[in-house]
Amino acid sequence: MKIRPLLGVTVAAVLTLAACGGGDSSSDTTTAPSAEGVDLLAAGCPETVTLQTDWNPEAEHGNLYQLVGPGYTVDAAKLRVSGDLMAGGKTTGVRVEIRAGGPAIGYSQVTAELYKDPSILLGFTSTDEAVSHSGDEFPTQAVVAPFNINPQIIMWDPATYPDVKEIADLKEPGVKVRYFGGAAYMEYFTGTGILDKKQTDDTYDGAPASFLAAGGKDAQQGFGTSEPFFYENVLKEWMKPVAYQYIHEAGWTAYAQSLGGIPANIEKYDTCLQALVPVIQQAALDYLATPETANALILDLVDQYNNGWVYTADQAAAAVEKMQSDQLIANSPDGTLGSFDLDRVTAFIETALPVFTATGSKPNADLKAEDIVTNKYIDPSIKLG
Repeated sequence: MKIRPLLGVTVAAVLTLAACGGGDSSSDTTTAPSAEGVDLLAAGCPETVTLQTDWNPEAEHGNLYQLVGPGYTVDAAKLRVSGDLMAGGKTTGVRVEIRAGGPAIGYSQVTAELYKDPSILLGFTSTDEAVSHSGDEFPTQAVVAPFNINPQIIMWDPATYPDVKEIADLKEPGVKVRYFGGAAYMEYFTGTGILDKKQTDDTYDGAPASFLAAGGKDAQQGFGTSEPFFYENVLKEWMKPVAYQYIHEAGWTAYAQSLGGIPANIEKYDTCLQALVPVIQQAALDYLATPETANALILDLVDQYNNGWVYTADQAAAAVEKMQSDQLIANSPDGTLGSFDLDRVTAFIETALPVFTATGSKPNADLKAEDIVTNKYIDPSIKLG
């Protein structure tokens, strides 16, 4: 059984290869698109809007699968699904293709895929990934942020460590913290003294075996929308609660799974994005309100892809609930769902620049929030009620 890891594969080598190679609970929502519908083809969108995710199908990507209409086509060999791109229950004149990430793309960062295949209009580009590549030839700009808070966590056994309430509390007892190698947030934790370098272990491979073998003595990375439910309700060798803190709460405030693209595509499809981004915003609201159809598609894809990824209806439903109860999906300070808080991005850049510089990356020292994110295409009327 495979659990979703944090994708920490170093992107530099992957991007070099890409450059050299070719190839291809309910929520209140705003009103859905008008009866006239949305014509994305007339807005200048490509006949197929291609979106790249960073992992196998899961509820965290539900806002994208919400876009796929009935009668979809599955490419089980390439781990892709395509169908009519829907808005408010109506077709938009174009199709959408959603590509799985993780093992489907050799665990590379989505940035590599965007440059490897420019037919991908948008893909998951986290703020930290964007900062790290801001000084090289692979910049990206994100146009919408479905997640307000990154779902990544560090988790531990509350029975073994009843006095640990947050990540920093793991430092004094010297608890081993296992994580996926290459994770920038861990460099931040050790560089600022939240954790000691000597207590970290970068051998996490996404499986629960090491956590189980430690019998509760080790801490481990995970996703608040996945591991807590899985370990307590599905993993037979554990079947008890885990405690956790989001890395966002510990100071690493990057936006995760934001949709962004390469600058050339952002410029080329400017009018398309003006029409498409509000559709994506609305799909996020629609998914939270009635996730059943998109979750059924996600589970069907997991079954058809058959690549070792195990995911159940209960996990999907629990993830949707957790996104809302922990306010991972929430309005930005401006009251809009999907917009970026530019002050937050500016502050994160100040935090992240020395971290990436210390790890050998060469981020743009003069980087501004507007270089890597934009609210240009956001419809401010779309918000959680």
